[in-house]
Amino acid sequence: MRSVNQTFNYSRAVEFDNPAGPSTVVVVGSGDDSGYAVLVDSLRLQRCSVVCYDNCSQIDRGLLTQTSLVFLFVSRLSDNALRLQADLLIGQVPHVSVIPIVEYAEQGRAAALLESGCVDYLLAPFSATQITDLLKRQEASVAAQESFVSCSQAGRRLLAMAQRVAVTRAPILITGETGTGKEMMARYIHQFATGGNAPFVAVNCAAIPEQMLESLLFGHERGAFTGAVSAQPGKFEIANGGTLLLDEIGELPLGLQAKLLRVLQEQCVERLGGHKQIKLDVRVIAATNRDLAVEVAEGRFRADLMFRLDVLPLHITPLRDRLDDILPLSQRFIARYAPHEQADGLLTEAASRALLLHDWPGNVRELENTLQRALVLRKGLFIQPQDLGLAAGEVAVSSEPAAPCAGKAALRASGKWAEYQHVLDTIRKFGGHKSKAAQSLGMTPRALRYRLSAMREQGVQLPAL
Repeated sequence: MRSVNQTFNYSRAVEFDNPAGPSTVVVVGSGDDSGYAVLVDSLRLQRCSVVCYDNCSQIDRGLLTQTSLVFLFVSRLSDNALRLQADLLIGQVPHVSVIPIVEYAEQGRAAALLESGCVDYLLAPFSATQITDLLKRQEASVAAQESFVSCSQAGRRLLAMAQRVAVTRAPILITGETGTGKEMMARYIHQFATGGNAPFVAVNCAAIPEQMLESLLFGHERGAFTGAVSAQPGKFEIANGGTLLLDEIGELPLGLQAKLLRVLQEQCVERLGGHKQIKLDVRVIAATNRDLAVEVAEGRFRADLMFRLDVLPLHITPLRDRLDDILPLSQRFIARYAPHEQADGLLTEAASRALLLHDWPGNVRELENTLQRALVLRKGLFIQPQDLGLAAGEVAVSSEPAAPCAGKAALRASGKWAEYQHVLDTIRKFGGHKSKAAQSLGMTPRALRYRLSAMREQGVQLPAL
């Protein structure tokens, strides 16, 4: 049998046939790249069907929809070409995980790619064992994304960080507005770390009376208080070997914060009315929509507990700043609440634009409720804008141009007119180059096209760009 280098033809894609392979993996590079042969051979040994291309522009889009993993050799690419290739892949099919392969001397380039939305990277030279470990992480990530869906760059960076913190037992603090999916992120971390084969226990610290919360968390022995007719384990014990989510940790009473701090430090718990120390092996994840630093400054939260919880912080950005997540999340909710229908065909183009234009103050929870209501109240086979029940956006009458500022935070700063004007000014700034303008605005070219189409429907005159 000929070697991989001899088999590869630069003028076309070559598939290393493996009919029994459970997955398809794309490799972008050449036989001259360091580690190329090791990579392809290792993937084949893992029963993957491997398809190779010389550059990203040759990749068949239909093939990308069938794979979730692309390896990208970067040694022959300039920084600009590398960024364009990664953006091309992530922009075309956001669910694809792009794994850049860099030399040890080029680790800075890998860090930049992680900022662009790549979820992992390999340092060459690498071993077959490293490839196997990476494939296992990728498989765990795909399974875990049943809990947390994200296709935006911000969301992908968050998932990449979540994968890194999931391998440790150190406390994790998840922050974000109400409804952004903090519990879903906690479940993602748990699923990625354990494969779902360990207990996941969630406690809402704001929903339980203080006098009951201590017993619920730490357990009690028989006779510890009036009504304690039998011994009961606490949530820490129940979650042993798995994950305990302390949701709304900012609402935890001060009296219990000291005891929680001790449990986290000692990694053991003592039931109410008992004297036995119970050893713990629990991953503790805390979540809050409050700024704990402010809570500490105002005397409502212990500083030492905040520092103990804030070892590995994760912040979930609001949905209005993750435009690329809106439609994938919508499809997920439609598939959940209308399992017998074709989920990807129920939303009309106009309804999709309406979803993208809405501010979503309630974040993912509001989006889920909106789609569930639309499925029940729709007047036809498809979901139309009027079925969503969202307030129609109006263009504010103003002749004042928007103040120059960067990023998507400026888009909604001064009403719809300022938003539209900012989009147009950004496109003009880049000489009509919509891909560069979209990157500056913090959105994909596809989302920008939706925005321009919605602007036309609102009566905005678009000049020749």
